Amino acid sequence: MTLLVDERQLRELMANSGDLHADAMRSGRADLTAFVEAARAMGTETDIMALQTAASLENLAVATYKTALTLPFIGGSSANKVVQAFSTKTMAQHVEHGQAFNNAVVALGGKAQTAANPKYAPIVKAAVPTIKGPGDVVGLAITLEDVAAQTYVANVSQVSTPELRQLFASVAGVEAQHKAILLAVQALLKADAAKLIALPPNAAALPAAAGSVGFPDGFYPVAKASPVQEGAVK
Repeated sequence: MTLLVDERQLRELMANSGDLHADAMRSGRADLTAFVEAARAMGTETDIMALQTAASLENLAVATYKTALTLPFIGGSSANKVVQAFSTKTMAQHVEHGQAFNNAVVALGGKAQTAANPKYAPIVKAAVPTIKGPGDVVGLAITLEDVAAQTYVANVSQVSTPELRQLFASVAGVEAQHKAILLAVQALLKADAAKLIALPPNAAALPAAAGSVGFPDGFYPVAKASPVQEGAVK
């Protein structure tokens, strides 16, 4: 199965994703330092569990992208090189996010979470043998990116300090952008209309949903957010 994607458009999306990630992590490192200093005497158990659960989601995302890159149509010689590069870069970003969350856990006296999220890991494990092509991989990745983004948006109102709220908000933005890119790729796969993705766009030829497919929500939902205790170290 050949994956048809406009490379110029995806390269620009990837560059934007990389810039957002860099900004989030640069801000996140400063926020983490301030948070740890502020929380040494007053850090809550909820903060630690939220960070551990976040790390568990990042660990699962890393494992999922790593598995995807072993598939010929994502990481092999028949793969679209732009999609392969996106998968590789996104996996590396998830590694960094997980490390940042675990560094904060350890600094607060908690135990780093090295396992994958216990709710979603079995779902991914069950889905892998059923994967038939790129569309299945993209759909699975969308689910994981969305759960992570929703969880971090919810965490903003659950943790105890402005610094930690800023950290979760920053990383949520990166995950939401991952989802937006994947939604665009998914739409191309379903419509077999990659040729319509171009800059500047041919507005007359684009379907009505072209401008909104990557951003279906006016406000990011939290209904699928993982509870703070879901990925806590037992």
